[in-house]
Amino acid sequence: MAYVKQLESSKPVVFCGDLNVAHTEDDLANPKPNRGKKGFTDEERAGFQAFVDAGFVDTLRLFMRGNGHYTWWSHFANARARNVGWRIDYVLVSAALQAKVKAAEIYPAVMGSDHCPVSVTLDI
Repeated sequence: MAYVKQLESSKPVVFCGDLNVAHTEDDLANPKPNRGKKGFTDEERAGFQAFVDAGFVDTLRLFMRGNGHYTWWSHFANARARNVGWRIDYVLVSAALQAKVKAAEIYPAVMGSDHCPVSVTLDI
């Protein structure tokens, strides 16, 4: 986080990628049995929350609330077709960019990986 805040001192920041953590219970299909497991530990979630507390905005949550919006699915038990997944791919922006975020999308129909693409549209 220190590096991202350092970057932000000279310009607004957009950072994205596979962060390997489901931030909230809405970010995975089955939160209760996964609590404490890798990707959903209290420590990992607190690390993500530190970015939010530092003023970074989870762009998808500007447009979509609740669960069912996932970016990764296990290869087992037909999880993707049943949409039993996790949202672990994020686009975060500096608070200074929040008003410029015009869209944030997840593309679950795009195949080729156990993850799907995500995007953000900024009006800069």
